[in-house]
Amino acid sequence: MSHLHAVLASPASNETISEELSDMIGYDDMDVIVEIIENRSLVAAETDVMFLVSSSRSFNSSGPGLAHADAKRRMEESFRRNAERPLFVEPKMAAPAILPHVYSSSTSQGNILSQTGQKFTLPVGTTRHAQDYYEEVVVPPARNVPPRATERVIPVSELDDLARQSFSGYSSLNRMQSIIYPTAYGSNENMLLQPAQYVVYRLIANTPPSHQHRAHSTHSKSDSLPASIRRNDFKIIYVAPMKALAAEIVKKFSKRLQWLAIHVRELTGDMQLTKSEIAETQIIVTTPEKWDVVTRKPTGEGEIASKLKLLIIDEVHLLNEERGAVIETIVARTLRQVESSQSVIRIVGLSATLPNYIDVADFLRFGFKYLYGTAKLTRNSVSRQTGLFYFDSSFRPVPLEQHFIGVKGKPGSPQSKMNLDLVTFEKVSELVRAGHQVMVFVHARKETVKAALALRETASKDGILHDFSCEDHPNYGHFRSQIGTSRNKEMKQLFDDGFGIHHAGMLRADRTMMEKMFNARASRFYVAPPPLPGESICRPCRSALATVKMAQAHPAYTCSVVIKGTQVYDSSRGSVVDLSILDVLQVFGRAGRPGFETSGEGYICTTEDKLQHYLDAVTSQVCIIRFHLYFFVVTLCAESIESQFVKGMINAMNAEISLGTVATVRDAIRWLGYTYLFVRMQKTPLIYDNKRNQLVLDAARSLVEARMINFDEGSGSFTITDLGRLAAKYYIHHRSIVIFNQELRGQMTEADVLSMVSLSTEFDQIQVRENETEELTALLDMAPCAIKNAFENISGKVRTSGENSRNQPGKANDEPEVLFTRQGKVNVLLQGYISWTLVEDFALVSDMQYVAQTLGAFAVLMGMSKAIEKRLWPFDQPLKQFNLKQDVLYGLELYADSYTVSELVRMSPAELGNLVHLNEAHGQAILDAAKQFPAVQVSYSMRPLGPDVLKIDTHVRRAFSWSSRHGSVEPFWLWVEDHEGRGILQLSYLLLRQSMDVSDFSFVLSIPEGRVPPFVTIRSVSERWMGAEDEVKVPFDDLVMPARSNSHTPRLNLPFLPLSVLQDHVVAELFSAKLRNLNAIQTQTFWSTVNTASNSLICAPTGSGKSTLGHILSCETLARISEDGYVLIVAPRLAIVKEWIRELRGVVAVMGVSMGFVKGSGTLAPARSKEIRLTTSVHLAAALSEEKGFAKSYLGLRLIILENLEQLDPYYELAVSSLLRVVQTQPTRVVGFSSSLNDSADLAAWLDVAPSAFHSLRPSDRDQSLDVVAHTFAIPHSAALFKAMVRPASAAILSARPGPAIVFVPSRTQCSSVALDLIVSCTLETGAETGYLPPDASVEFLQPYLHGLRDRGLSDFISKGVGLFHYGIDKQDRAAILELYTEGIIQVLVVAREACWTLPVRAAVVVVMGTQYVTIHEDGSSRQLRDYSLEELVRMQGRAVRHGHTGHFLLFCQVEDKDTYMRFLEGGLPLESRLLGSDQLRQWYKHHRDQKHIENKQEGIQALSWTFLARRIASNPTYYDSTGTRDERLSRIVDELDGLQTIRKDGPSVDDTIAAAEQR
Repeated sequence: MSHLHAVLASPASNETISEELSDMIGYDDMDVIVEIIENRSLVAAETDVMFLVSSSRSFNSSGPGLAHADAKRRMEESFRRNAERPLFVEPKMAAPAILPHVYSSSTSQGNILSQTGQKFTLPVGTTRHAQDYYEEVVVPPARNVPPRATERVIPVSELDDLARQSFSGYSSLNRMQSIIYPTAYGSNENMLLQPAQYVVYRLIANTPPSHQHRAHSTHSKSDSLPASIRRNDFKIIYVAPMKALAAEIVKKFSKRLQWLAIHVRELTGDMQLTKSEIAETQIIVTTPEKWDVVTRKPTGEGEIASKLKLLIIDEVHLLNEERGAVIETIVARTLRQVESSQSVIRIVGLSATLPNYIDVADFLRFGFKYLYGTAKLTRNSVSRQTGLFYFDSSFRPVPLEQHFIGVKGKPGSPQSKMNLDLVTFEKVSELVRAGHQVMVFVHARKETVKAALALRETASKDGILHDFSCEDHPNYGHFRSQIGTSRNKEMKQLFDDGFGIHHAGMLRADRTMMEKMFNARASRFYVAPPPLPGESICRPCRSALATVKMAQAHPAYTCSVVIKGTQVYDSSRGSVVDLSILDVLQVFGRAGRPGFETSGEGYICTTEDKLQHYLDAVTSQVCIIRFHLYFFVVTLCAESIESQFVKGMINAMNAEISLGTVATVRDAIRWLGYTYLFVRMQKTPLIYDNKRNQLVLDAARSLVEARMINFDEGSGSFTITDLGRLAAKYYIHHRSIVIFNQELRGQMTEADVLSMVSLSTEFDQIQVRENETEELTALLDMAPCAIKNAFENISGKVRTSGENSRNQPGKANDEPEVLFTRQGKVNVLLQGYISWTLVEDFALVSDMQYVAQTLGAFAVLMGMSKAIEKRLWPFDQPLKQFNLKQDVLYGLELYADSYTVSELVRMSPAELGNLVHLNEAHGQAILDAAKQFPAVQVSYSMRPLGPDVLKIDTHVRRAFSWSSRHGSVEPFWLWVEDHEGRGILQLSYLLLRQSMDVSDFSFVLSIPEGRVPPFVTIRSVSERWMGAEDEVKVPFDDLVMPARSNSHTPRLNLPFLPLSVLQDHVVAELFSAKLRNLNAIQTQTFWSTVNTASNSLICAPTGSGKSTLGHILSCETLARISEDGYVLIVAPRLAIVKEWIRELRGVVAVMGVSMGFVKGSGTLAPARSKEIRLTTSVHLAAALSEEKGFAKSYLGLRLIILENLEQLDPYYELAVSSLLRVVQTQPTRVVGFSSSLNDSADLAAWLDVAPSAFHSLRPSDRDQSLDVVAHTFAIPHSAALFKAMVRPASAAILSARPGPAIVFVPSRTQCSSVALDLIVSCTLETGAETGYLPPDASVEFLQPYLHGLRDRGLSDFISKGVGLFHYGIDKQDRAAILELYTEGIIQVLVVAREACWTLPVRAAVVVVMGTQYVTIHEDGSSRQLRDYSLEELVRMQGRAVRHGHTGHFLLFCQVEDKDTYMRFLEGGLPLESRLLGSDQLRQWYKHHRDQKHIENKQEGIQALSWTFLARRIASNPTYYDSTGTRDERLSRIVDELDGLQTIRKDGPSVDDTIAAAEQR
């Protein structure tokens, strides 16, 4: 304590103190250290007090004496102990753990520490040679480490059938493979492999896939191995560092696994896969960036991740580079997927250069164990004992001789550069004359050609050019003709003399050609630069070396590598930096080919001052940690792999927020715990001085500034915006989004869009070269769109393309005054790409491909993606997208440019042939193409739903001939935009299929009162085809919006009425068992409902006690009458009827009143006693249709209660209309109950309700507290959508504990999967293995219920506190689940949508996971996505209303649906008649006409006048396409009904509808 107080009270800086605290407390508690530093003064004061207390206690207790003799004795003992200590001593440390698979020995290389212990001496046999202009140090190859006693080489014959045949052609595994094989093939352990040579670990990578094939095989002796593999059950992802290497991996794996019929494909920016190709592929080779893109998509390509079983990450040491942030992102995402899905995904990391391999092993961190049938995660890293394999350079199969050359002269001076050129040529020429193939690494693309030309020129001057020539190669002529097809002039010129070039800026075809020639020894030498900025310095050549290692060359030949210079320009820093030691080791690892060579040679040519640096770093293979006072780390080996995640954290966090995996600051902090950054933060806190919390807050604020997320700093919650969602989906950098925010305007031309996207930060790496100006200027002259800020002069002035961009008069032409800006170059190249303009300069060709590929990925934001993909301008002829002959296309552009495709479709072949000045056959080709051109026909109907809400029903019909060109689906966007064309009001996504001709959509728009716009536009746009779009204007000239209703009743603040107000004391006593008093709404409506004889209507929020009031009214009515009579209860659903019966069964038994469900002729028969009759609207309509005529009266009918009038359907409306017509002349009351409506005046008028008995309350008037929250998702309806919804749903459930929860899902098939995901999420959040089960619930209590279940599969869920409820579950099991729920054992009930009407229980929190469900046509030919009805949502909302408690209702819906749902949930439901145009109306009218109940038109009008339709036609005429007076419209309806000879065949009959109702 005293030492801690002294440290904190010292004047030292916080940084120094943090180091000392790390020593005292340890590195595992960095958060504690940071908290102490932040509260340094407070903690110092507290420790001071504690120290004084402790001192006083020590002083008062027995302790050392203070006498002179005692003090002298203690000093002598202290001196004696100090004399016995060594002169130099380090702090005592625990002995390092012995790792069985780490093969590292410094003595094997001859490395010995110097006398001071500060550095290694060079290996034995090292020689130095001093020349006039350079000094050379030659390090001999390392000696091999002798095998351990436990090692043995594994013969291939010992392997099982699967592994043996995968290694056909081999007699045994090599030493390294034999060591790795048991773990790689015999377990599912995460692994980190660091073999010493690149070539070897590629072969090792084949073993983990074989393990996966075995795991997914059902092989038996009677089956063949290929047939036994379950290919659809797994995916293997191989993440290669670059696209060129991916192609090689695909080739190798395809050949090796061909006998198993395993499909291997490449998925990169160059190679896209269709959905069917992805489905049939088992091994996908991709790049880190592409896999990041794929896993950001919850659907489509992103569904690959759901079947992922093995993830192999090649070149994992890229963690040390800027791209390393991507690797950390995909590993963290995979680890979290493992955690959330409880699936086993094996991760294997490969590298040839990992100094701090233990840190990387800790990064790959999860193992598994299985408990109770489900996987439970255990947090442990790659097992250092079983999964970590490290092999140092002594394991190289081809020993490496290393040459370190330091050229003399001042660094950067002309003398130094000249010496570098001389020594490079000297060494290259020596190697070539010795029969070696040589690769020279330079550090810029343009240096490849310059270096190769300079070497060729020097060789020519020295007369040794023939040494490089390969004209004697047997296939020289073949390769010469091949290279003649290339457009790369430099490559063709250099090939003739045996030289080659290779870099990432070349076209892929040229790179592949160069690799093949070098592989076949048709080229002795080539030069390669680094790849694009941000990539590894050596990676472009890795693709070449990958083919070199497979060369079937003569064993006498050797491949050598030369690194020319070690100064590299870092564009991110804007300065020159030293070449990374990791990159040097990577290059040296490419020298020598196993099986063909006995040694390899690697040369590094650097400046004299850097010679010792590279010599020490490369030859020192063991990290020495020296302690001086406090953990100062001195690393004498290659530098550690450090995390670069902070640089890419903002974009990565935005992607996670978009996916829904990070929703709060707490989630983000936990997410960072899965990254390599967190591992290094714990190991080296002095380098990473930021807290995770601060990193998250900084990233979140940057995203808020870019308008990509909304961040509530109070609650710490994140919400993704549309911009953030698009940036995540299309891999757009957040800094580009900031630029778009600044530049984006409401209306932009193609030129404006191109100018804006050219500013993207994705093009920061594009370099402008002086030698490109002439060709770029030529491209500018041909560009169809104007380019702003295309040029800048030497002084920095920016010029547009309209200004004089040439040299001013009087200036020498060879001294250009201006250069293109980066923005101008990108713009020019993009326009040239779209216009198919040929480019000569190979660097420009590469840049053009990069620009097009990058913009094609995200230009969908601005509508340019199709132009880039099709390479077609919006103003070009659309039929260019078909394979028409050039003369036909020429004729179309010349003579038919003003014709639309729809106009061409209406012409004959002959007319078309004449139009383009060709024959009829050409006209037929045009017609066929025009008919196949995607188009849709859009019709619409306007349906006002309120004074300020308009629904536009759209009818979309496919208007083109389907062909193979369209694939399985043809996607269209459909949206409504305002009259100015500036904003999209609503949009929808349409997938057309060959089997689907028609699709219906509805758009709900807000129409401000008094400011109705002149029109809106419905626009349809194909997602794939250029020019496939159309628009339909929707004029509002004749739009009549319904008037705003003043029918709402304010809720009064009245004292609650006791049940004693009931006139019948028996009824009051019976209901007192359930109620103590009436609630606020019941109190307000009680008198007019119970104690008057007038008709009444109560529209109130769901859960406000309307049905209970109906129960009281029905019993009170029967209690007041002396003679026989009955009450008729009508409900739209049988479930509601059953609920009434369940609630009243006990009451009516005591009262002596009979009660039951009625149908048929007994529904309205005269009463024989006091009865409560209950029926559904469908059964009532059927009973009324059996009557021989319109009844005059119904004897004994005292009261009609109409339940849930918000669900008024045609059957319900027709039945009520018939009843109203009869009871007008008899003393029968009609009382209606409905959920809150936005306008209930017409409903009250239809029921003839007196104003005093009319109560219409808003949803907000409920006296129970209910929080309604909507969460939006942009993921299409899919399994991925529900995965994304699980986390917020689980968070809501846990926040409401110990209250119960109900989760509604679209269908019964999703109940189990959602329940399992919720259990997993709960376990991960709380750490409890019992899930949602209450702590006091015992297993013994559950056993009787579990044993009584008919479906044993429900036991696993119930034992975790989760129940399922849907109609597929046995009725007895449903009852048991509800009993457990009411007793609090089941805390979460997952309910299918259709079961919401029969669910009798409520919850503290109700979550609606999705508002869409899929319906399948009876014959299974088509599937259609439908939205939940508003009535269903209100019913679900009512399950969250609890008396005396606050309820929580969470609605998870699509972004575009939120406003509509919230509007009506908060303002009341719209209610319109569904009678017009319905089959039920036609059936009803035909029946009464056939029975002579309606004999003429006037009687038909009179019968319709009793319907709700007659009321609404007058109030909302536009909804019903009505004009004229009400009687005129009814007259037209009757005429239409009379004109129908047959009933629509697709309409359900009454019997069918009754059967469906009874089944529900």
